[in-house]
Order: sequence, then C-alpha cells, then structure tokens
Amino acid sequence: MMFKKIAMAAATVAASMGALMTAPAVQAQEQFVPLLVYRTGQFAPLGIPWGDGKQDYLKLVNAKGGINGVKIKFEECETAYDTAKGVECYERLKNKDGGASGFDTQSTGITFAVTDKAPGDKVPVVTPGYGLSQSVDGKVFEWNFPLLGNYWTAADSMIQDILKKENGNLKGKKIALVYHDSPYGKEPIALLEKRAAKDGFELLKLPVTAPGVEQKSTWLQIRQSRPDYVLLWSAGVMTPTAVREAQATGYPREKMYAIWWGGSDHDVKDIGAGAKGYNTVTIHNTAENDKVHADVKTMLYDKGQGTAQDPKELGQLAHTRGMMIAMLQVEGIRTAQEKFGKGKVMTPEQVRWGLENLNLTQERLNELGFGKIIRPFKTSCENHLGADWARIATWDGSKFKVNSDWYQADKSLVDPLYKEYAERYAKEKNVKVRSCN
Repeated sequence: MMFKKIAMAAATVAASMGALMTAPAVQAQEQFVPLLVYRTGQFAPLGIPWGDGKQDYLKLVNAKGGINGVKIKFEECETAYDTAKGVECYERLKNKDGGASGFDTQSTGITFAVTDKAPGDKVPVVTPGYGLSQSVDGKVFEWNFPLLGNYWTAADSMIQDILKKENGNLKGKKIALVYHDSPYGKEPIALLEKRAAKDGFELLKLPVTAPGVEQKSTWLQIRQSRPDYVLLWSAGVMTPTAVREAQATGYPREKMYAIWWGGSDHDVKDIGAGAKGYNTVTIHNTAENDKVHADVKTMLYDKGQGTAQDPKELGQLAHTRGMMIAMLQVEGIRTAQEKFGKGKVMTPEQVRWGLENLNLTQERLNELGFGKIIRPFKTSCENHLGADWARIATWDGSKFKVNSDWYQADKSLVDPLYKEYAERYAKEKNVKVRSCN
C-alpha cells in the first residue's frame, strides 16, 4: 500500500515537472524589433522625435495586445548618425532573440553599408523616405524596402510644385541644391540632373561640410548667383542654420524647399516668423493628425507612459514619421502571420515576405489610425516602394500647413533611373537578379 502511494506521488511529481517543462513552448514569445537611433550627434534634433515616434507606436501595439497576441520586444542602439557605429549595432542585434524583424537604420550611410550584408544575413532593411532610391527594384534588392517614397520622389515633387508656381516653364531659371556632403545629401542629384535637362533650368550644386553649422560661404554663393529657388537637403543642426543664413542674406524663405528630414517643427519653431513661407515636402501626408495620435495620447501619454519628454512632441512631423515607419514594420509582421501562422513569432525571412506582400487598403489604414496620413498601397516582388505620394507643407510662423495637391514622381523619369542604377548595382556587387514570375 505504501509502495503504491509512493508510486502515485512520483507520477504526480513527474506530470507536474512535465507540464512545467512544456509550458514555455505553448506561450507566445516576443517579436524582436531593433531600433537604431541617433539621440546624440549632428542629427539629434531630428533623431530624437523620430526615435520617440517609433517607440510610442510599438508601445501602443503592445498596449492593444500585440500582433495577434504576440508582444513586441524592442531595444535601442545609439549610432550618433555614424556609419561604423550603425554597422556595430546591426551586427550586435541582427541575431538577437530569434532574429531581428528588420532594421530601420535612420541613415542613408548605414543603409549603404548594411545593404551589402542583408542578403547573406537574411534580414530586412526598411527605409521609408530614405536609403538607396534604386532599391525600389525588388528583383535586385530582395531585402530592401524603401516604402512610400525616396529621395527621387521628393526631388521630383519639389520640381513639380515649382513648375506650378512658374506656370509650367522653368527655362532659364536657376535652382540651387544645398546639400549635406554625404551619401544622404547626394541622393537627389541624379534625378535633378534629369529634370534640369528636361525642363531647361540650371542646377547649382552646393555641398555643405558636416555637421553643417558653417554655411556662410554657401549663402554668399547664393547671394551672388541669385538662384530662383533653393532645395535644401539637410537634417539636424544644418537645417536651422540654413534658414537663419537665408534670413540674414535676405533670401526669401518661400523660395526654399526642404527634404522631409529638413522639414519638421523642431527645425524652425525657434525661428518662428523668421521662417515663415519655408516649404517642405512630406512623405504622403505626414503633416496631418489622425486617430493614431489620439490613441497614443490616451493609452500612453495620459498614463505617463509616453516616450517623449514633452507630450507636445506628439503630432510633430518627425514624431509622426517615426510612428509611420514602426507601423509599416508591424504590418509586415502581421502580413507574415497571415501566411505563416497567426499568434506566432515570425522569423526575419518570414517578415521579409510580409513586407513584400503588404496591402494596406483605405479600410485598413483607417483601422490603424493612419487613414488621413497615408494613401492605400501595395508592394510586390518587383515593387518594394508601394506608392510614392507626397505633398508640400509650408511653415506659417507657428506650424506647418499642407498647401498643395498630391504629387507622384514622374514615372517617365524615375523608372529608367531605377532600372539603370539597380542594374549597375547588381553588376558591381555580383547580385543575381530574381525572377518575379
């Protein structure tokens, strides 16, 4: 009898131990999303609200229960907008916690560096609004996703808006490109040269040495050459410096157009009325507020869980773009789950498939709270961009206000450029071009 009781007790203990050992296997693990940021360095004024926006959206997703029950685990890695530091972050985080869901590098230079590594590591590189413009071509750039717009989108949209102001004629006009002397700043040149040849304007290329706080010689050249418009490819401390120099030399701010990374509230709010008329191109409609802002305020900031030190950052352009980029990564994971298993943690390769098969309808964007900010789009094997819509917003002295219709890059110009530069990259890097049949 005693032996029977001992045997039953042993069986009970064994069963309990077995349950304990198998329990973790049925619990949903966390989906790892690395966050490369620059909260220090020359671009910190842009990087801080951008990084805050990414965190806030991921926190919001977790507060709503995760991605079909799978919570997101994220970790920031500081790059200071330094390519070497960015590559170190990439190497350290790419295999962490089952593998990185994808890298939003926040830097064109870092993107150039990790693009060569991503195919071997099988990790997506997600670069909405920046990176290599030719990575739209998914046949060559299988692991890159420049979703929603790139620097050729932005440059072409600026020229289209200027054409409207000039009644469709730019012959004999001068347009100056004041750009950060880096891979980032040089990205729009190929498109602008094509535009200059087509539209008959003279393109003046004026590089600014990093970090961009010394621009007096640049604006002396502008005063002497008197361009009809200035396109500003800047970020961080370079942007307010340029606006102040324009103000000091008497160059009209309404004749200035900034890339989206040089067109955020923090760039001009301290200048105030002195920046009135300053224009920026936006990715889709990121100057708009939508339901996602209200959700973040209610579910995070009202509970003291928001990322930004000042809640007024919510709704500013750079913060909104950070949320938008995080949303695109989350929807890539969610799309992957539709194919590979709802409620499961996705591998980096599965997330890559999800990013390549995004279909964000108007209904879905409305559900996400981005219906006013982003227009519907789809990605595919051939097209890793989706849709490259943009609008122009103008600083009124206290805030940015959208004042243009929608623009899309001229396909007769950008499509041949995508093909030419993608084929050149494939040849230089010995990349096998995929078939998308």
